[in-house]
Amino acid sequence: QVQLVESGGGSVQAGGSLRLSCAASGRTFAFYTMGWFRQAPGKERESVAAIGWSGGLIYYADSVKGRFTISRDNTNDTVYLEMNSLKPEDTAVYYCAADYMGWDLQNEDQYDSWGQGTQVTVSL
Repeated sequence: QVQLVESGGGSVQAGGSLRLSCAASGRTFAFYTMGWFRQAPGKERESVAAIGWSGGLIYYADSVKGRFTISRDNTNDTVYLEMNSLKPEDTAVYYCAADYMGWDLQNEDQYDSWGQGTQVTVSL
């Protein structure tokens, strides 16, 4: 497993932007599929975006397509989530997760390492 630490959450007004980072340590980052998930109060956790370990596969939830961008830096063992045009419904705790050489990008059951989460709050 890898250890994951998220950062970059905060409060922003609707239409604003945030950039989340997730720093990994412990094993070879390049072999991990990385995903971002979120959980809003009273709702189940959902997949937001993911990027395959090879870099060739990327997934976005329909609700964030065109607004969010996931990327990875294998040199610095970090995955990013650039969030633009934020909406109040994006408010949630955002979690970073890792799946060793995973191919099922949006299936949270496949991910075996999770960060502690970072709060994102979007107000009108």
